[in-house]
Parts: sequence; C-alpha cells; structure tokens
Amino acid sequence: MFKKQELNKIKKEIEEFFKKMSFEVEIVLSFQEETLRIDLRSEDPRVLIGEKGKILVDLQRILKAILNRKFERTFFIDLDINDYKKKKIRYLKELAREAADDVILTKKEKVLPPMSAYERRIVHLELANRRNVTTQSIGEEPERRVVIRPYP
Repeated sequence: MFKKQELNKIKKEIEEFFKKMSFEVEIVLSFQEETLRIDLRSEDPRVLIGEKGKILVDLQRILKAILNRKFERTFFIDLDINDYKKKKIRYLKELAREAADDVILTKKEKVLPPMSAYERRIVHLELANRRNVTTQSIGEEPERRVVIRPYP
C-alpha cells in the first residue's frame, strides 16, 4: 500500500516520463491489492496505444521498471489510456459470450482470431463457469488463438 505522499511522487515521475516524450497527459492513480492503476487521458491516445495496444503494453513494462527501481520496491502496475483496456475487456467478454452461444446453437466449434496471452485469458475466464462449452488455446505465437467447443 502506498501513502499519499508516495503516490504524489509516483505521479510526478509519470508526468516527467511523458513530458520527456512530448506528451501532455492527465494522470489518475489508484491502488488495488498489489497493483497500482494508472489511468491516463491524452488528446492523441492512438500514438500511445499503438496497433492492437502493443505500445501501451511496452509503456506499461517500461514504467514498471522505472517505478520499481526508483521506489525500491516491487509492485504491479496496470496502465490504461483513455479507457482502451476497459473497452477492450468489455469487447472480448462480449465476443466470448456470443461465440459460446453460437457454439451451443450450432454444436460446432468456433475458432477466435489470434490474441495475446492477456486477451486469451480474458476469454477463458469469461467462459470458465459455462458448463456447456470448453475453451482451449491452440497454435504458436503470434497466431495463438482460442477455440470454443461444445462440452462433450
């Protein structure tokens, strides 16, 4: 858990990081369990998010390394820019439910498009409690994907 003073120092570090990259951002920090949530607002989020969120993932990794070293303690961070991750999670859960419903109706398996490990995990967790379908990841990175099958 961080004290308010520490959160202010972290916020200042993040502001400096983005300022050096010539980005104006608004930062909201919160701490949940062992994870520091960093919610950013930017007028040009596409540059910071990148194609399929790849730059966002890299920025999160860099910020984690910087902050863990600077504050000499290990903690997780979850970086989101203009609610990109929230929207992506909502989309993936909806995709999983719709695909599972289709599998139940047709009794045929459905193969979803290639996804990152993080995205596949969201799909697996969303359908974990459904007793009429099963999920499995198949293939090799970067073409690894989720298959949804009727439960035998």
